[in-house]
Amino acid sequence: MLSYYFQVALHNTRRNKALTMLMILAIAVGIGASMTTLTVMQLLSGDPLPGRSQHLYYPQVDVSPKSKGREPLDVLDYRTAMDLWSARQADQQTLVANSQVKLRAPDTALPPLMLAMTSTTADFFSMFNVPFKYGKGWSQADDAARARVAVISASLNDKLFGGGDSVGRVIRLGDADVRIAGVLAPWRPFPLFYQVRGGRFANGDTSGFYGKTEDVFTPFSTSLDVNPGNFQPFTCWASPEQPGHLEQAPCVWVALWVRLDSPAKVAAYRHFLQNYATQQKAQGRIKHADNTRLRSLMQWLDFNRVVPSDTKLQTALAFAFLAICLTNVLSLLSAKFLRHSAETGLRRALGATRGSVFAQCMAESAIIGVLGGAMGLLLTLLGLSLVRRQPVPYADGAYLDLTMFLWTFALSLLVSLLAGMLPALRATLIQPATQLKTL
Repeated sequence: MLSYYFQVALHNTRRNKALTMLMILAIAVGIGASMTTLTVMQLLSGDPLPGRSQHLYYPQVDVSPKSKGREPLDVLDYRTAMDLWSARQADQQTLVANSQVKLRAPDTALPPLMLAMTSTTADFFSMFNVPFKYGKGWSQADDAARARVAVISASLNDKLFGGGDSVGRVIRLGDADVRIAGVLAPWRPFPLFYQVRGGRFANGDTSGFYGKTEDVFTPFSTSLDVNPGNFQPFTCWASPEQPGHLEQAPCVWVALWVRLDSPAKVAAYRHFLQNYATQQKAQGRIKHADNTRLRSLMQWLDFNRVVPSDTKLQTALAFAFLAICLTNVLSLLSAKFLRHSAETGLRRALGATRGSVFAQCMAESAIIGVLGGAMGLLLTLLGLSLVRRQPVPYADGAYLDLTMFLWTFALSLLVSLLAGMLPALRATLIQPATQLKTL
């Protein structure tokens, strides 16, 4: 019986091709617009470390003497960051700071390059599940020894060494020779969560959090030796004596991430932060001992509003447009089913039940939905290709994955069935005697 319904539905859709194409096009355009913006939204608001993010936390301590006891500054001063990191109160902990560095490769003919460098500690790579193509990260002993080692990105390795195994080779950072300990495999979390800070002050423009990973990673202590004077503060409450030399400066510039594997450890670390702040207040170094924070990775991203506000607006508008398309399809289906009301009346007079008439109409709606979904998929792929051409950092990550592919078809079928329910219900209420008079 179901196959019969679909055979009749196919016949009916071919009877009025123009009306059928209008409905398919309405669904396709609505699906294409909504799924394109939804894919971009999923890219920007997704979990950058699935399976790990729930164990990663971002500590904050209110260290500014000019603080009014509201939100602590986004990053820490050097002393506080080193105190918390050295205390080893978490399962893992890593420091993160940024600077620009001049890099040369003595074995190549390339000119010097100015690159972004991340100064961090040994736990960074295992905490954040960073993949390696060659070699590995450095050890905690290298952190303590201020070892002249570095990890470079896959793209930099391609540029300098043609993509070969460059572990053990020497590059020059500033005026210091540094040995390559590892080469990353292509790695690009969306967003670059470990660089997120100050997003709520960015006036809606947080696209910078979706750039590519840095080309050079060095031990935090080593970077202070090989790249002195090139660190930029997040903010200062007084002018540093030597710009770029921030170890003793009245500035915040170092981020700290910790891994806490259980709720009990999270509670213990909160207590540790509070005790540390209380101790520092007793020493007269900070004003507000009770102003500490410990946000999870996803809470930190939400707090910084990393999803660009225009993307949220575009997504809302796209789904509003889908609702308009749904309304149009509903009207067109109503016209289509009423046009064949005489036939429906005849079927009812010959013994067809209201349920069979309803199923027949819904079969037609389903066929239109599947065809609209196929066209909507093509429009979604076209829309994403246009997004990838836009001059925004996240553009090259806008691809349709399997989940969104399935959502496209599921949504198109749901839209068509919802649009068809009311017209189908009206068709079942047709009185056979009334419609037979028109035959």
